[in-house]
Amino acid sequence: MRIIKLASLAGLLAFVVWRSLDLKFFVRDLDIWWHLKVGDWISEHHAFPHNGIFSRTAADRPWAAYSWGFELMLSRAYHWLDLIGMGIFGTLLTVAVAFAVYWMARRLSQRFWFACAVATAACSAFLFNLMPRPVFFSMIFFAVLLALILEAQRSGRVELLYWLPLIFVLWANIHIQFIYGLAIVGLLAAVTVLQDASRRLGIHAQYFESSQLSAARVSVIFGACVVATCIGPYSYHLYAVVYQYGMAKVPYKMIRELQPLNFRAYSHYVQLLLTGAAFFAVGRQKKINLFKVALLVATSVLAYRTMRDAWFICIAAAACISDFPAEEAARERPESFYEMATVCGFLVLAGFLFARSNDFNREGLDAAISHDFPVKAVNFLRQNPQPGALYNSHDWGGFLIWYMPDHPVAIDGRGDLYGDDIDGQFFNTANGDQSPEADPYLKQSGIVLFQKEAPLSALLSMDPQFQKIYEDRIAVVYVRKEGRTDLPALPSPVSAQIP
Repeated sequence: MRIIKLASLAGLLAFVVWRSLDLKFFVRDLDIWWHLKVGDWISEHHAFPHNGIFSRTAADRPWAAYSWGFELMLSRAYHWLDLIGMGIFGTLLTVAVAFAVYWMARRLSQRFWFACAVATAACSAFLFNLMPRPVFFSMIFFAVLLALILEAQRSGRVELLYWLPLIFVLWANIHIQFIYGLAIVGLLAAVTVLQDASRRLGIHAQYFESSQLSAARVSVIFGACVVATCIGPYSYHLYAVVYQYGMAKVPYKMIRELQPLNFRAYSHYVQLLLTGAAFFAVGRQKKINLFKVALLVATSVLAYRTMRDAWFICIAAAACISDFPAEEAARERPESFYEMATVCGFLVLAGFLFARSNDFNREGLDAAISHDFPVKAVNFLRQNPQPGALYNSHDWGGFLIWYMPDHPVAIDGRGDLYGDDIDGQFFNTANGDQSPEADPYLKQSGIVLFQKEAPLSALLSMDPQFQKIYEDRIAVVYVRKEGRTDLPALPSPVSAQIP
């Protein structure tokens, strides 16, 4: 029976490996390229950026590389094994998220098959809706955080929470959504203090579960977590970045994954069912855990606001559903170190076999990148250099930072750098909502590299100030004429290989 369980766990994780390798998500992400370039910059300069490097429109604006830990790991993976290294890193990160959710459910429920079922349902709702990014570390840390909090609540062992400040030291230096985890710890402290005050005043609703944790110690731990988030190169300035993201409005119109759920994908319905099941699981108890209710409400508000944050409610729901351990006789011992080592060995072998069958090699990754990004257009501009500043689309900015480093980009995915004013300007120009002449950044540009089907491309084809010098399946290049007579004719297709 033990072998069957291990084989099942290995099979579920092997599916994650196969899916990740098959989709080649890591090299198709719009933002991963500027993360890579920032990691390279940190390695080369032995310093941390504090302004808008790689950008010409926001070069003097303050900016923090808040995911610098992730970016350094990504940079090393690329320099060790090139694109293959990036792909392996992304696959390992995806598997780590799936295992973290399983580990959380297993630790809380103490039942193998139940944990597998809950983890599979939760991961199916969010894991492959995003490409591997720094947020994957937030998912991992959040699963660990909830496992420690709910186990501490159940057992009264506040010592389990002593790990939280260390977690936040790592989390705050890898991804800005550490603020989500910090808010949950703050929520725990608030609920614990409220229940303690109610008990002291003799006010206690019989249908609420009493807290077994010391309000004073939980409050001190929360304070320590806040201090821990300030340990890093950007210290408390990270909270300014959080504020900027909170005030932003334009990205929620520009970026599809920042928009609310539209229930056109099965994963949206899985998320809804998980949410309902979690509220039911909490509500069916004789005494309601006030923290769990507050947790589900808070995570639902954020997760249903943007598709990207689906993981927030799905992991929270999985934790609440799992936090009902089996009877003593039915509890199953966790997997041993040697058993997990065997599973890891199987995954390595499976990954090698899947990679061979999914074109997970340099040629296959090159093809995936060229399918989504303007590789041919950039190769043409390398062979036919043009004067003037670059004006590019938002989606391709991150890739151009890496693949076209000699031309600072006009815009990229760092919304906290550009702000609503610049983001809005580029959004309106790209969609033809304003005349190209009304965009000061376009008026300063000599080269325009854009999607072929974008409304701006059609407008420039009729603008006498610009001439098309390149076009392929996905991209078009315009240059400003200004009386030039040396403009090249439209070329034949250029090799798409990435050097």
